[in-house]
Amino acid sequence: MHINNLEFFTYVDGLNQENIIKLDEKVQIILRNYNKDFRNQDLKKFVSFCKKNKRKVYLSNNFKKAKDLGFDGVYIPSFNKLLQNFKQGTRKEFATLGSAHNFKDLLIKKKQKIDTIFLSPLFKNKKNKNHLGVIKFSLISKKAKNKIIALGGINKNNRNMLSLLNINGYAAISYFNK
Repeated sequence: MHINNLEFFTYVDGLNQENIIKLDEKVQIILRNYNKDFRNQDLKKFVSFCKKNKRKVYLSNNFKKAKDLGFDGVYIPSFNKLLQNFKQGTRKEFATLGSAHNFKDLLIKKKQKIDTIFLSPLFKNKKNKNHLGVIKFSLISKKAKNKIIALGGINKNNRNMLSLLNINGYAAISYFNK
């Protein structure tokens, strides 16, 4: 795996355009806020802003809005266990992303027709004392035919360890938002 050929993702919880501009242009955006219901017109403006800035943008856990408002795709978190085909009725380039924390979650994401799986947490961090580690991460990811994105605890000290993994990219919050 070449670190230069990877996809990069970060999570944002608001529609602050200044924060988006500060990010490296290769970083794709996942809008994830479970405490606020944004107005459709605000979401459309955000999508338009991201597209003008040549950024892919995904909406978390709202398939209908993601599809109807022009997002590049939807992100289905691991707590969403609904066995729905999230590809049905979408345009060809509409991407389905989803998170998994174990093999059981991975199987659910396959049934949901998720294209890209965010497997986490890879490394220990303040939020996650329990983590998969490189070996368990590798064993779970080998069972997937999907694209795999590493997530959880990635920082400048352990980023080089990603080269040991068969991944298509990685996602982080604090690593990209500095």
